This record gives sequence, structure tokens and C-alpha cells, in this order.
Amino acid sequence: MPSFDIVSEINEVEVRNAVEQSSKEVGTRYDFKGSDARIEQADKVLTLFADSDFQLDQVKDILVTKLAKRGVDVRCLDEAKVEKISGNKVKQAITVKTGIESELAKKIVRMIKDSKLKVQAAIQGDAVRVTGAKRDVLQETIALVRKSIDDFPLQYQNFRD
Repeated sequence: MPSFDIVSEINEVEVRNAVEQSSKEVGTRYDFKGSDARIEQADKVLTLFADSDFQLDQVKDILVTKLAKRGVDVRCLDEAKVEKISGNKVKQAITVKTGIESELAKKIVRMIKDSKLKVQAAIQGDAVRVTGAKRDVLQETIALVRKSIDDFPLQYQNFRD
């Protein structure tokens, strides 16, 4: 039976490259000279440090620009609130989300079942597998999901006949 998977993945190498490029730019920019502005990466958590809220926004803007240029969808970034650390310095944690969360997966499955298309959708870990009798119905399902879910980056993989 033909099937495909709905997943949400990012290229971690590109994220690391974007963080390194952003760190280099922050280190060389004149308006950050003498400040503690920097970006640290620990697995899927990026931590931005700066001397003020304005500088933190500048560092975040540099990071988002570099990520977008490298083809990483910025909708997968989950920003925590800004924390004050010693004195007037601030930091912010940004989590890079991968995989489809269970709420979104349930929403996708419910939407596919409500559409009355002749396919079956099942949650498998952090992906949703869709199976059907014909390729055309599967392609209609992809079009439906693309049209309905636009606030989270999704990819459609393992299309099999």
C-alpha cells in the first residue's frame, strides 16, 4: 500500500554553521565591541547573551538572518522569555524544535480523518504515517495538510508505492 510520513526535521549541521557565523559577526561588529554579546549552543538549545535588551534583539536578528540564509526554517525556534543576569546583562534561551509534538500530531490525524479522504493516518513516535490505496489520494492529503498547517515546518518523506 502506498504511504508517506509527515515529519519535522532540521539540519543540525546548518544550525551549528549559522551559530558559528553569527558568533563571528557579533565578535567583529563595531557596535558590540567591549560588550559581552555572544551565542552559545548546547545540543538543541541556543543561549543568547548581551548587555541590554536592545543588543539582545540585535544578536537574535543576526542569528535568525544566518539561519534563514542557510535554509533552516525559523518557525522551529521556540524563544523563552528574557532573563536578567548579573547587573544589567540579559540572556535568552532559544530551543530548536524537531519532531512533531503530540498535540500537533493529533490535530493532523483528526484533520485527515475529518476530510473523508480514503486514507489512514497513524502517529508513530514524532512522525505521522499516512497510508492509502492510491497515490492520488495521498497527494490530495499532502495538499490538504500543506494548506491547513502553516505555523510549523513540516516535511513529507518516504513516499512509497
